[in-house]
Amino acid sequence: MSAIAEKTTLPVVALKNGPKIDYELVLDCVHCGLCTSACPTYVETGNEADSPRGRIYLMRNVIDGKLELDETVKGHLDLCLNCRACETACPSGVQYGKLIEPFRAHMEELEPGRSLKSLNWLQRRMMLNIFPSRLRTRLALAPTRLMQWTGVDWVLRNTLLKLAPRSMREMHGMLPRLKRHYGSLPEVLPAEGKKRARVALFLGCVADAIYPETQIATARVLQKNGCEVWIPRSQQCCGALHYHSAMEPEARELAAANCTAFGMTPAEADGVDAIIINAAGCGAMIKDYAHLLHGTKHEEAAQKFVAKAKDISDFLVALGPIAPQHPLKMKATYHDACHLRHAQQIARPPRQLLEMIPGLELVALPESELCCGAAGSYNLTQPDMAEKLGERKVANIRATGAQAVFMGNVGCLMQVSRHLKKVAPDIWVAHTIDALWASYSGEK
Repeated sequence: MSAIAEKTTLPVVALKNGPKIDYELVLDCVHCGLCTSACPTYVETGNEADSPRGRIYLMRNVIDGKLELDETVKGHLDLCLNCRACETACPSGVQYGKLIEPFRAHMEELEPGRSLKSLNWLQRRMMLNIFPSRLRTRLALAPTRLMQWTGVDWVLRNTLLKLAPRSMREMHGMLPRLKRHYGSLPEVLPAEGKKRARVALFLGCVADAIYPETQIATARVLQKNGCEVWIPRSQQCCGALHYHSAMEPEARELAAANCTAFGMTPAEADGVDAIIINAAGCGAMIKDYAHLLHGTKHEEAAQKFVAKAKDISDFLVALGPIAPQHPLKMKATYHDACHLRHAQQIARPPRQLLEMIPGLELVALPESELCCGAAGSYNLTQPDMAEKLGERKVANIRATGAQAVFMGNVGCLMQVSRHLKKVAPDIWVAHTIDALWASYSGEK
């Protein structure tokens, strides 16, 4: 039977009490296989079941009742990074993210807590109770920041930490050299020169605590480009950590709170020209709010939120950025964060900003669009595959001969920094906006 015929005869959900998936989305896959070369796990394992096509085949057969949802099937689905590179590669427009996420939520319903069962107690607490809060994350990192400044961290890393469980060593290794936190910014920052736009700035949670210098750079770059910047005090975590852990009710609560915090009621929705996001993972999550809050009382607000949400690079290019003046005389390359390149389909704008910087030689990165292995909490839940992908990414970066590598997501920054500092610690790893601000200000 052809796929077209099947679409007219099969129900939306073929399995009673099964995953809440629109069956039409499953049928969009024609099994051509063009997605396989874009899939990081398939590239590493060569296993068809670890490809998008293979995973859709597994999900469809489970929904149809032809295949049992056993540990083998779950293992192949768990190994997916949800990087959505397959969506970029797919000629049929398969919305893979709308298949894998609800299917994982279904697995979580059948086995509550399974998505985080590979994590220890401390990791689970940090994932769900610490990281979603800017303040709690800052406080949790305060001892580490102090140890880094005093040199105690070096001693700890070379003595007691070597005896600690792998999970603890992995978490410690992910942390970059922490800069002093800015504390808090005024609720409104004035535009420099002629006012060209009024924007709201989304701070996120982990990004704000670990890379405060990027938050400051983002605000200053916006001001430099004639933007008045509003920073809503009651904004929350975007909800991605919960959503990707199959905790949809908690993710919906955070999404609804953000719609309120940013004034996305019908009376207030015209208050800003854009909501600016500098973390690709947060941006992809926020742009999915309308889907997440569909059918709730917040659906209209979510649609308005999504319409305003812009990645910083995309917004600046559309606005027409002021040319930076201070040269950065170095060879650099750019890594495509998955949730920027694939989930948001933003590839050219970050490169356009970097190409404006005087003296910067931008060279292409082989396999730039292939995931680095961060993928939110993936490097905690699937450390072996994350390690392989991190090492692969670093090998490609080093092959360019670049002195710096730029990207647009906090998870990528942590993952790439972690692996580069083992083999090439002198390579500057930074956000695209850090490079742009360095060229605006003359301070690197």
